[in-house]
Amino acid sequence: MKEALFYEKTGADRLQCRLCPKMCRIKEGGTGFCRVRQHRKGVLYTTNYGKYASANLDPVEKKPLYHFCPGAHIFSLGTKGCNLRCSFCQNWNIAHGDPCLYHLKPSEAVKKALDYKEKGDNCIGLAYTYSEPAVWYEYIYDTAHLARQAGLKNVLVTNGFINEEPLKQLLPYIDALNIDLKSFNDEYYLKECKGHLAPVLRAIEISSRQSHLEITTLLLPGLNDSPDEINQLAAWIADLNKEIPLHFSRYFPSFEKDLPPTPLDTLRSAHKIAREKLDYVYIGNAPQITVGNNTDCPQCGQTVIQRSGYAVKIVALKENKCLYCGYPISITC
Repeated sequence: MKEALFYEKTGADRLQCRLCPKMCRIKEGGTGFCRVRQHRKGVLYTTNYGKYASANLDPVEKKPLYHFCPGAHIFSLGTKGCNLRCSFCQNWNIAHGDPCLYHLKPSEAVKKALDYKEKGDNCIGLAYTYSEPAVWYEYIYDTAHLARQAGLKNVLVTNGFINEEPLKQLLPYIDALNIDLKSFNDEYYLKECKGHLAPVLRAIEISSRQSHLEITTLLLPGLNDSPDEINQLAAWIADLNKEIPLHFSRYFPSFEKDLPPTPLDTLRSAHKIAREKLDYVYIGNAPQITVGNNTDCPQCGQTVIQRSGYAVKIVALKENKCLYCGYPISITC
């Protein structure tokens, strides 16, 4: 265990965690909503420091990141715990269960990524993913520092439910983020995720100014997939930057939700609506759909990057410009 950052004493027997908007007030011996920050004798500890539940070498597109080092791989690892409780959680066994945990010091995680790189696996760095990385904050902060010193990149795949101060302290070491914008409706956040929308929007705004950013929305039938909500969501992102890639992902029954999978026509419709406002819109978790896989030039419409699953082929891109018309394509690496 390690002493946590961002907390304060609020009474004789309470500590208040200030890492995320939950602002949990934790009694002696108790844990916060995330289950991994514990009050012991007047000190708040992070109980999952240096402990991971899953680790793999993944394509960067799996995060999903389509405009960050296309075709590269990244050493991905995640721990237990989460500061939301989404009824449809796709990784519930890690986020809300009690998976086996393995030990990996920050220096060991960086060495593992470097080993992959040296073996020719085109590993560009580390991704903190699978469950919610915000509840692993201290470990990520230490590891990201070491990774940056070693010339590696850091990627955060997050729900964005984090307070401004910790986010701003971490972002200088984060090269790219995918933030899960679960809905554009606060009632949905409250009912389905036990959270709120506003802090996530704020995290997106802050991150968009400092790091490469992509956004994912998992569409649940009848809950967050109406044309009006999709239009509002896309318009809000476009006001920030119309070049921010938006990924619509297909839902399948999981955890506490047994709705049928997202209809394919719903995904196609969402893609069409969002493309009216955004330059880059993608569809994930639905290999049956051909639209929304490739990166097309926003000006001439020609395909510049082809994708089949996680296989990537750059077909008409040079120095981040479309070879057909010369239009700049938003790619970071």
